[in-house]
Amino acid sequence: MLYWLTALSDGGDFFNLFRYITFRAGAAFLTALVFGFVFGKPLINVLRRKQGKGQPIRDDGPEGHFVKAGTPTMGGLLIVGALTFSTLLWARLDNPFVLLVLFVTLGFAAIGFADDYAKVSKQNTNGVSGKVRLALGVLIAVIAAVWASAYHPEALQNRLALPVFKDTLINLGLFYVPFVICVIVGAANAVNLTDGLDGLAIMPVMIAGTTLGIIAYVVGRADFTEYLDVHYVGGTGEIFIFTMALFGAGLGFLWYNAPPAAVFMGDTGSLALGGALGAIAISTKHELVLAIVGGLFVVEALSVIVQVLYFKRTGKRVFLMAPIHHHYEKKGWAEPTIVIRFWIIAVILAMIGLATLKVR
Repeated sequence: MLYWLTALSDGGDFFNLFRYITFRAGAAFLTALVFGFVFGKPLINVLRRKQGKGQPIRDDGPEGHFVKAGTPTMGGLLIVGALTFSTLLWARLDNPFVLLVLFVTLGFAAIGFADDYAKVSKQNTNGVSGKVRLALGVLIAVIAAVWASAYHPEALQNRLALPVFKDTLINLGLFYVPFVICVIVGAANAVNLTDGLDGLAIMPVMIAGTTLGIIAYVVGRADFTEYLDVHYVGGTGEIFIFTMALFGAGLGFLWYNAPPAAVFMGDTGSLALGGALGAIAISTKHELVLAIVGGLFVVEALSVIVQVLYFKRTGKRVFLMAPIHHHYEKKGWAEPTIVIRFWIIAVILAMIGLATLKVR
């Protein structure tokens, strides 16, 4: 929104700063961070009053989680609120990729909110039907697929770009939409599964989001793409503003979500953030890099899939409990130990993902 202040610039004054993505990205980060600090405590107080007993705790979960009973959920409202406000304030609202990422984020936030509300109102862990959640997620992803394809360069439309192999493009044709569904819905649910310990999901999301934001900035600049020999997608640089707003919103939320958490993000936050990561990857044509940068989420999701399939086949378990972070809880690891070690893994994976820009 504030980008339009550049119309007041003669090219050498303060208003000229608003032309620069880097300036607006830094401002978006600070805006989202301040938003989180200002509205965090009031929102938590409202959630605590409205929810009473807070988020229901699974009976079959780790024993240590019962002390968290009464902690309010839906803290994702703080993240999504700060992220949306900051993005609308600092990003160009005529940019189709920014609007696409916001659409997916808010769409999955709405699904998560409905699920959280159902759980809190019924005071059990059964929220919105899994089939309904999936159907709505698929609908959002289909719209995103058509949207992204319409604004991608013709040479990249409906194609999958491979990291490292610079000249390799796979024409997915009719399979492009199902592929986008897998990426966006898969990312949303993978982050949702990771959100099981205080602070566990938000920091890896911030790390992955910032990494994808850097990639978006690079992909959106013709000079950088020519030097690095990566595919150019004009307009994606504005996504960097969104990801910096995400980083600021995440820090603001982490202030209250740090152990012991005063609020949980709930499905409102986890589905929204996961969907956002998927939408950014689709927009920048770095879908496979998302699997590297967000490798922690992939492992968490795979641990659940392996556990379920192996148990159905043999009646035995591969892990003491899935997702895998609960496995380490059962093995006696302290919650902060698991969280910090998973953060370290997220940073390592982010660095590997960034390296794909140069290794061609």
